[in-house]
Amino acid sequence: MNTTPSPSASVSASAPYNFLFSSCPASRALSLTATATLFPSHSSPPSSVSLTTSFSFLQNPNFITGNSLFHSMQCPLRKGRRKKREKEDNETRFCSGSSMSRNKAMVESLQRYGVIRSNKVAEVMESIDRALFVPNGAGAYIDSPMSIGYNATISAPHMHAMCLQLLEKNLQPGMHALDIGSGTGYLTACFGMMVRPEGRAVGVEHIPELVSSSIENIQKSAAAQLLKDGSLSVHAADGRKGWPEFAPYDAIHVGAAAPEIPQALIDQLKPGGRMVIPVGNMFQDLKVVDKKSDGSISVHTETSVRYVPLTSREAQLRGY
Repeated sequence: MNTTPSPSASVSASAPYNFLFSSCPASRALSLTATATLFPSHSSPPSSVSLTTSFSFLQNPNFITGNSLFHSMQCPLRKGRRKKREKEDNETRFCSGSSMSRNKAMVESLQRYGVIRSNKVAEVMESIDRALFVPNGAGAYIDSPMSIGYNATISAPHMHAMCLQLLEKNLQPGMHALDIGSGTGYLTACFGMMVRPEGRAVGVEHIPELVSSSIENIQKSAAAQLLKDGSLSVHAADGRKGWPEFAPYDAIHVGAAAPEIPQALIDQLKPGGRMVIPVGNMFQDLKVVDKKSDGSISVHTETSVRYVPLTSREAQLRGY
């Protein structure tokens, strides 16, 4: 996250770790007071520490957690508007009713915050019930990443929505989409719904147990028919190598952070295609890679993020 000290914005916290800043205008410095208790996974919670840090967010103030377990905070709103949003969010998280109605409420909340701007993205996320892709369905509609075992996580709903928005023009009917690090299969299922009919959605996950469970999840979802007709498939393989069989792809999504953009994925991207991939180690940026008609590549940074690393199966099972 690009930051430089500035008196125009400050953050106060009980422990010096990561926050989520979202839905703030890119041209403005962010100013808020926050309280959180965040600590490394290898340690016990620290005693209260008083810390004040100043930041000025020069280009994009969004710091968004993807496949990483961090607490989240929203940028400040006027008092009345903030209370209204908090009430709406609580209703979204804990409302009674069917699973699909709660899933719809989650999508509507993302629309209110401006994360989802496309009717098509909203329609697809409403049709694929997130609870089917979260272990035991617990906390499925809370905007937070969640552990799915094997040192892997499912991204927060706002990250899935953001990636679908960024890739929407490359997820039109008949197009090919590749989901690297497909985990429980949620985004792969969304891709399948976006590119149908006659398109193809491919998930690649290097943990065989997750591949098996993701197929079961998809079979319970609105994307089940896509598995049956072969237009959606999930494969156990090293995602860093892509999946050449159905290349080139109009859209590629990578759900883990690579130290650099894998050449194999660039090669499998179709001219006119787009890839969304987190890049970096400790400090990561969500990169948008566009391949032009002449095969040249342009890359821009969408926002700062925090994902688990894109690595080998063995390293992941060891805990990286």
